[in-house]
Parts: sequence; C-alpha cells; structure tokens
Amino acid sequence: MFDNVVNTPAINVLEMAMQAADMRQQVISNNIANVNTPNFKRKELVFESILAKELYPKQDSGNLQLAVTNPGHISNDDSTAGFTGPVIRNDTSTTMRTDGNNVDPDIEMAALAKNTLYYDALAREMNMNVTNLNNVIKG
Repeated sequence: MFDNVVNTPAINVLEMAMQAADMRQQVISNNIANVNTPNFKRKELVFESILAKELYPKQDSGNLQLAVTNPGHISNDDSTAGFTGPVIRNDTSTTMRTDGNNVDPDIEMAALAKNTLYYDALAREMNMNVTNLNNVIKG
C-alpha cells in the first residue's frame, strides 16, 4: 500500500537522476586521477538526453504530448520502464598532449562543480517531494 505512495513518477526520475549524478562524480574523479596517464582517454556520462528521449519520444517528431493531470486522462504511455540508464562514453575525439592523454584538469574541475550543484538541486527537490508526502500523510 505504501509502495504506491512513495513510488511516484517524480520520485523515480529524481532517484535515477541522483544515481546518475553519483556515477558522473565517479567518472569525473577517475578522469582527474588519470590526468598524467599516457594514452588515457577521458570518459563522460550521458544521462539527461537519454532520459528525455525515453520520457518524450514523440517530441523529436513534432507531435504534441497530452497533458495528464488526472488519473482518468488518456495516458501518453511515457514511462521509464524500458529505460536502460546512463551510458559512459569514451571521448576519443581529442588529444590534449603528445602522450595521447585528453584530460583537461580545468574542464574536469568545472564539470565536477557543475555536477555537485546538479546533485544538490536534485536532493532539495527530493526532500521537497518527501516533505509534501509527509504533510499529506499527517493531514
């Protein structure tokens, strides 16, 4: 019974986004740790664009999405049930140095700061959702 209360689409997406941000933090940290490793190619985590395509598959085709504001409305059949999760890609398009390494510490540190802000925003949003659920339960 309580599974349906906590298992809302918003909370599910926030949970996936927080897990992806955690994985991105690890990928960026690995890039920074290998800044002096010859022939190391930086990696990046792709999540938001993949999730957007999963949630809004018809958006690219120019079709408008239905707004579902009531459980009785017709569903868009947009769910994250088939979502495979984030993808880690190698960036082989550039080489920063003669040893074949393409990690730029300044870019990685900026990405780390951006990801930290992103995770903090997700955590605040998750907290707000849980607080709202708690207020509804308490009456």
